[in-house]
Amino acid sequence: MSQPTFETLLYDVEDGIATITLNRPDRMNAFTARMMKDLIEAFDATDADDAVKAVIITGAGRAFCAGADLGAGGATFDRTSPQALEREEGKVGDIYRDGGGRVTLRMYDSLKPIIGAINGAAVGVGVTMQLPMDIRMASTEAKFGFVFARRGINPEAASSWFLPRLVGLQTALEWCYTGRVFPAQEALDRGLVRSLHAPEDLLPAARALAREIVDNTAPVSVAITRQLLWRMAGAAHPMEAHKADSRAIQSRGASGDAKEGVSSFLEKRAPVYPNKVSSDLPDIWPEWAEPEFR
Repeated sequence: MSQPTFETLLYDVEDGIATITLNRPDRMNAFTARMMKDLIEAFDATDADDAVKAVIITGAGRAFCAGADLGAGGATFDRTSPQALEREEGKVGDIYRDGGGRVTLRMYDSLKPIIGAINGAAVGVGVTMQLPMDIRMASTEAKFGFVFARRGINPEAASSWFLPRLVGLQTALEWCYTGRVFPAQEALDRGLVRSLHAPEDLLPAARALAREIVDNTAPVSVAITRQLLWRMAGAAHPMEAHKADSRAIQSRGASGDAKEGVSSFLEKRAPVYPNKVSSDLPDIWPEWAEPEFR
């Protein structure tokens, strides 16, 4: 499958791992409407490509993402000002959908596991876009900040749903109320990131974790697992999980992947899973409907 190209991202697939690099280093990878659209299309590409079994996201240069591009000055967040075409396309009635939220909702729907390699400053949308990533690893030089109240706006990118689930309500409120920028160690201590690494070790560590997924697990099983865990984070009762689990295990139990998983274990060899996400993902959500924006 040919690899797509993007205006604001670098995109590379090697040995089952797609690496998406935010690539506006002269602007500290500041977020724009074009980057929003590029990220959505990049996740469309990773989902469609069976060669991709894990995704890593990082930033070019010294920052991960310094938040929204403030090039428009005081009008940066004013939706009554002329909007980029990419933002106009997301208008519903008289409301412009938040661009960060369009990205995080696309990540939420990803069929491939997402690892964030947070290499530097990550503030505003630069931190909220990380929240639907499955695992976040950070450089010891990274900094984080939910700075919205200090810019006269509010948290976005559906972070009011994601953030308390990751770090608890008290920490989420403190970080958003104060808007302060905090160091990588605090992000680790409070559960925002999984581990800290010297800058030169960050990407190798992220690739090693991705490699463990790629080399040992069935992609269809991983896709189902991702849906189960994320969708059930907001379920009203564990019965919702039981219904989906039951459908999934019945389908997977009769699959070629399950046969290969057991056979390779008994034969003490590396597995070669035959099923593909693009064609063999079972529908375990007959009652699931994507909520509409209205």
